[in-house]
Amino acid sequence: MTQAFQIPSTAFVLILFGATGDLAQKKLFPALFSMFKKGQLGKDFYIVGFSRRDLKDEGLRDIIHEKIMGGNKPQDLQNFLEHIYYQQGMFGEKEGYEQLIERLNTFDKKMGACITRIFYLATPPDNYLLILRHLLETKLSEGCGQGSSKWTRIAIEKPFGKDLETAKMLDEKLSEIFEERQIFRVDHYLAKETVQNMIAFRFANSIFEPVWHNEYIDHVQVTWAEKEGIGKRGKFFDGVGILRDVAQNHLLQLLTTVTMEQPRSFEKEAIRDVRAKAIDAIECVDPAINAVRGQYASYKAEKDIAENSQTETYIAMKLFVNTKRFQGVPFYIRAGKKMAKEKMEISIVFKQTCHLLFKEYGCPEVGNILTFRIQPDEGIHLRVIAKEPGSKLSLETIDMKFSYNEHAEHTISDAYEKILLDIMSGDQMLFNRSDELASSWELITHILEGWENSTIPLYTYKDASDGPNEANALIEKDGRHWI
Repeated sequence: MTQAFQIPSTAFVLILFGATGDLAQKKLFPALFSMFKKGQLGKDFYIVGFSRRDLKDEGLRDIIHEKIMGGNKPQDLQNFLEHIYYQQGMFGEKEGYEQLIERLNTFDKKMGACITRIFYLATPPDNYLLILRHLLETKLSEGCGQGSSKWTRIAIEKPFGKDLETAKMLDEKLSEIFEERQIFRVDHYLAKETVQNMIAFRFANSIFEPVWHNEYIDHVQVTWAEKEGIGKRGKFFDGVGILRDVAQNHLLQLLTTVTMEQPRSFEKEAIRDVRAKAIDAIECVDPAINAVRGQYASYKAEKDIAENSQTETYIAMKLFVNTKRFQGVPFYIRAGKKMAKEKMEISIVFKQTCHLLFKEYGCPEVGNILTFRIQPDEGIHLRVIAKEPGSKLSLETIDMKFSYNEHAEHTISDAYEKILLDIMSGDQMLFNRSDELASSWELITHILEGWENSTIPLYTYKDASDGPNEANALIEKDGRHWI
């Protein structure tokens, strides 16, 4: 859980690589503007967009104005845009970086001191090593020359590599330039309110922690279902697939919130220690038996997709976690695009042990289910068994629901606001550490290699469906069903 944020007392500059891309335009600039309106960016700050497009400062400001005007006050937006600057440059060419240095030096001179520099890589992953190499060669990574670790930070978006080998290569390059305390590996799902709340929910409520183990839990389901297809992301997504794009980061991080042990404190390293141990405890699966992959029917007709593409847009897996607490408890994980419903949630399904008193009246097949919904309606649901209204004794399941949207006292900040706030304050709690990253890629690479070395089929499923039928068979052979 994030700590209270302190408004920056000194100036900073955020250098946003990929400033004209979807992530920057749809997520980062709106989040920054929201923070600006709340007074969370302080008085003196600069945002420099770095991208390949031939623009000037006003050109980038016009693009941002169009994206986030909405119902915002014109003066608020105008005041925000005055902090926005633009540097045109190719990621693989030195010239743009040298011009960026000149721009940053003017900010330092204006403030009369070294300004903290935050480099945010919001580009396709293929550009990461290029950018890092030029940050090192031009000494941009060292701030204005008074010590790298004090004056610079680096934020890098997932996916971190394409497999274990490339992830290690990227991490080695990062560690060559920056210290671990400067590196912020971004997985915005860790900043979702419901995901953060799971820690408090588990360890602050004494009624749940005693039953949070294999004696009471039958199985766990993690679902990430998106109604949209790949949209304009064809060049990036094809050849990457949903296993790398979503499972390696979002899904495994969601799983760890269920399986992690109680941290010794809420210090950042204590939280990251238990997360790392939880990921390391996930057992490798046999892809031929415990993994199903699929591709939605219209995928090959999408823009920038190869005619014979074997890229998966759906994955379902059965995993186990090798800890005393969860020994023998199956974790069913699925993720897909072009699904029937938008749904991202974690469900803890407890064993159905209907009391002898009710056997003759009949008990529901599935009993208690605790669900943490991340999207679209963030909240917590608890399914309990109760008596149906009426003169006869008959049991039914009912849902007890808590929705953040209906919780009038608080409004939920966008996940990217939390991410940016934590980067500015130097809090790494919600960011992946290198050992977490290595363990997750070890598991995913094992599955990828299994697909490459076998004849495991890629199943086609209908658009706007629940995925391939074979994914149903994966869970139903155990006598269970997807929720």
